[in-house]
Order: sequence, then structure tokens, then C-alpha cells
Amino acid sequence: MIFIPYDVKTGKENMQTDSDLLDFAINNQSDEPIFRLYGWSPACVSLGRNQKENFVNKEILNKHNIDVVRRLTGGRALLHDDEITYSYVCPVKSIKNGENVTESYKKISEILINSLAGLGIELDFGGIKKYKGHIDYCMLISTGADLCYKNKKLIGSAQFRKNGYILQHGSILYNYNKDLLESVFQENVDTSAITCIKEINPSITKSDIINCFIKYCKQN
Repeated sequence: MIFIPYDVKTGKENMQTDSDLLDFAINNQSDEPIFRLYGWSPACVSLGRNQKENFVNKEILNKHNIDVVRRLTGGRALLHDDEITYSYVCPVKSIKNGENVTESYKKISEILINSLAGLGIELDFGGIKKYKGHIDYCMLISTGADLCYKNKKLIGSAQFRKNGYILQHGSILYNYNKDLLESVFQENVDTSAITCIKEINPSITKSDIINCFIKYCKQN
């Protein structure tokens, strides 16, 4: 596995880097998966590939110095702020039944499950929750592709496929600001549906999380 160390970039730079890594793997027909960790500065709202952006209030975003970028992957919007984000690129053929999206999510997410288990955080796959009305904030929707801690969503992931390769990336919530989320997305954020590392164990630092991934990747 190629491991790309944690780095902090703008939203545009982060999405371009993920796209470049996918194209690199395709152009070189690489069999070796690529795993990357990154952060965002300034904070940024990422929109799903086909998501409408009519909910975006640019005045609020400007007030809080929040960028906007569109992802290659689908799904709904995320506020990337106090989190650690991962991305993973691999050929579809490297995963048993990789053509099946659900199976590929489960296999790739083993990296997240096994790494965070080293910090005492036991994760499992979320069930599908249906909400009434229109929801723009991705973390309020839990699907079989997401990872939960005690039935609360901690990691939301999404995929994009191109020329026989998979790009999967997702957000590991370290902490969140409920008021800011509600201001940005202009909807109620039900915090009973989500959790973050700081709620699970306040003593865990971002460096602890990064190091647990480094340890796992070195061993695999």
C-alpha cells in the first residue's frame, strides 16, 4: 500500500489531489492501493457530484471564511472543518466482488475499522435511516456504507469509479459545531444521529488518529 502522509490543503487542492491520484493509478495501471490522510484550511463545504447547490448561503459562508468545492463522488454536502479526511484508490479487480458497490465499501472500510480499533473505538456499518423532508447535510443520512459508533454516525464515505478503478473518500469527525452546521445548512442537525472522536474519548488527539493509521498501513 502506498501511504500519503497527512497534509492540510484548501478544498480545491484536496479534491484535485484525490482526482490526480485516481488518474495516476489509471494511467499506470497500478495494482497497489493508495491511502491518503488530509485536512482542510480554510473550512470547506464539499458538494456531491450531482447535488444542487441552491441551499448554499454565500453570505454565511463568507462570514465564517468557508470555501465551497464540488467532489467527484456523489452524496450530499459536508462541512469539512474539525475532522480528518481519508481517500483510498484501488483497482476494482483487487477487491473480491469489487463490482458490487456495497462489498467494496465494506472491504475498503476495514482499514478504518481496524485502525481505529487500536484506539479502542469499535465501529460497525450503519443501517439505513430515512428522514422526512429535504436533508442537505450528509452526516444526517446513514447508509450501509457508513461507519457508526454505538449506532451514531462517525464516518461518512462516498465513491467514484473510473476506468476500472475506485476512489473512495470520507470524513472522520473529530469534533463539530452544531450551531455552525445549522447556520451553514439552514436545517436542524439532530446530534443524536451523529458522534465525533471528542465525544467518544476526549483524550484522543488528531495525532493519535493519524498515528494509528500509519501503524496499520506499515503492517499491511
